[in-house]
Amino acid sequence: MVAQAEAETDVVIIGGGVIGLSVAWRAAQQGLGVVVADPDPGHGATHAAAGMLTPVAEAAYAEREIFTLGSESLRRYPAFATEVAAASGLPTGFRPGGTLQVAYDADDLALLTETRLLQESLGVYLQQLTARECREAEPMLDPSVRGGLLADGDGSVDPRLLAAALLRAAEAAGAQLVRQSVTEVLCTGGRASAVRLADDHVLAARWVVLAAGWQSAAMPGVPASVVPPVRPVKGQIIRLRSTAAMAAAGLPPGLIRRTVRGLVRGSSVYLVPRDSGELVVGATQEERGPDTTVTAGGMWELLRDARALVPGITELELVDVAAGLRPGTPDNAPLIGPTELAGLVLATGHFRAGVLLAPVTADTVASFLRTGQPDPIWRAFGADRFAARGRAASTPEGALTCR
Repeated sequence: MVAQAEAETDVVIIGGGVIGLSVAWRAAQQGLGVVVADPDPGHGATHAAAGMLTPVAEAAYAEREIFTLGSESLRRYPAFATEVAAASGLPTGFRPGGTLQVAYDADDLALLTETRLLQESLGVYLQQLTARECREAEPMLDPSVRGGLLADGDGSVDPRLLAAALLRAAEAAGAQLVRQSVTEVLCTGGRASAVRLADDHVLAARWVVLAAGWQSAAMPGVPASVVPPVRPVKGQIIRLRSTAAMAAAGLPPGLIRRTVRGLVRGSSVYLVPRDSGELVVGATQEERGPDTTVTAGGMWELLRDARALVPGITELELVDVAAGLRPGTPDNAPLIGPTELAGLVLATGHFRAGVLLAPVTADTVASFLRTGQPDPIWRAFGADRFAARGRAASTPEGALTCR
């Protein structure tokens, strides 16, 4: 589908990852005219994501505000996933089975104890398990595992299935997809008013939503003081699959029943099972710029640590390896909401939590696009919190001009 360049729509969304597609679907549901511009929707960071929905398990690594936002988004996920599936007729791979955090050796157990104490300081109380209880919960765990924590409320979703379902649901609700990249944000009267596509066509809109992941920082036309400080953070991931013989033996899909996050000699690894029999193992975290090379070293580290926790993975079929680029910010928190440039809204910088934060981001951004009222939940994630570092590049009077 190609939108008509001559007519103004309500919203143009730059970026068709899980965030952009979620916002598009919710906005179109609310009666707004929506166009999504992306040459390959669902194939950026979304394609390489594991889909863990674990605000509780990740509470040790997050600020209180990020944990609160993630918990609110997780609360919305069952209804969100059900509604997307109903609207699209496609599965999302949503699984509410919980997360088991485990420690491989005594030093890892000490670190996990520190994690538990920090989580409790955030008001999160997980079930502490002995080594035996961990293996009762997940019989395929290695006997060396020393103990763990169980977060019953966590879950997972398949981002590839979710993206496909969101795209179909958005189109069914009236959103249009333009399979082109945006080359420039255009302004009229000091307001973002249109975008230029790769074929030089112009799409005019009342609102422009920048949801281009790590590439949001390099969008031509955005004033320097408004440019989001988003950087690419590489993550490599592996997909394995149970064999027919394993299924015949009655083993659970991917050998485990729920997401397992582990510490193995100080290194972090996670294993996320799918109902299809697939097991996702991830993920590295590398500051290497826009590099999506899959490396032997990255794969070896992931398989080494995953095998230490679940030795049976060596019998699984290798299905896929991938590397994606997470959009990281200086404080690892997302950028959500209106900017100093009228008409431009950010929905980017979600780092490791883009899939988790899709429901709350979509609901609140779509509501803002319809009403013009910012959501109070954005207070810690305002799009202007880094603006001061770019103001020196603005005009002397402080007026915003498009680049």
